[in-house]
Amino acid sequence: MIVREGTLSGVIDFGELCAGDPATDLSAAWILLPAGTASRFSGTYEDADEATIARARGWAVLRALHLISIGRNGRLGLPGGKPTWEPAGQAALERALVVN
Repeated sequence: MIVREGTLSGVIDFGELCAGDPATDLSAAWILLPAGTASRFSGTYEDADEATIARARGWAVLRALHLISIGRNGRLGLPGGKPTWEPAGQAALERALVVN
């Protein structure tokens, strides 16, 4: 994602470099963007049908849980942990679980 002056101004999509589910790319909407913007983001994506959006939301939940786990490890002082990731993961999880 490309941000200019705090606003999303572009997306670099490397999807053509390998065969994969576009839902993995779309999951970034819940991980990186503010609440309520995922549908606007996915609405501009060519292959974003209902099934793809559902898979993307699932990927976002999985990734958010990983962020929470790494953050928790950091909070507990465990190796490889990053305490700032826990709140980011919690916020991403909340965004992914809200159905608009």
